[in-house]
Amino acid sequence: MKKLTALTLIIVLSISVLSACSGDSGENNLIRIGVTPEPHSKLVNLIVDDLEAEGISVEIIEFTDYVKPNLALADGELDANFFQHQPYLDDFAESEGLELATIGTVHVEPMALYLNEGSSLDDIPDGAEIAIPNDTVNGGRALILLENNGLLTLKEGAGLEATENDIAENPKNLKITALEAAALPRVLEEVDGAVINGNFALQAGLNPTTDGVIIEGKDSPYA
Repeated sequence: MKKLTALTLIIVLSISVLSACSGDSGENNLIRIGVTPEPHSKLVNLIVDDLEAEGISVEIIEFTDYVKPNLALADGELDANFFQHQPYLDDFAESEGLELATIGTVHVEPMALYLNEGSSLDDIPDGAEIAIPNDTVNGGRALILLENNGLLTLKEGAGLEATENDIAENPKNLKITALEAAALPRVLEEVDGAVINGNFALQAGLNPTTDGVIIEGKDSPYA
């Protein structure tokens, strides 16, 4: 409930900022918000009635990847988007030369490792192929999850920008394959395992808590 209240407040603040910038009186307010289908679209839909009671109309535009929502926001096709964590936004804005700002934080779904076959780390064979997101931040986030669970060791200081080239120790000889985050649920049947962002996992019918072999803990800043 607190998360939905925060989301409502953020959208109201978005309208306030947009109205102030445009000089609009605040009547007939419409905000176009870009989201990924799971769970962000559902969350925004839960507060549409509350926003309409405040005189705010919401147009929800769904995206199936992590790139287009920020580009659409920068191009003025959206007034706000709701799908990402701060490190991803910072990295994307810097790499694309965009001026984007955060007006509030809400939540991020935990990332988890899913196996094609098996239900524990012991079921991961030597030389297994593990797919991870290919964007800088989420790829590093996936590798940190694997490191925190003893599957590999990263070079000191690699951090969130770590790639497969930063693997210092790989006792199971894992083959790390970086792919577009949205494609990971689809390729799970073709690899031994995949570290999938929570929203794309939910969209594919995977539950991070019950289907994930390992999952980001509550102490993760992205969970």
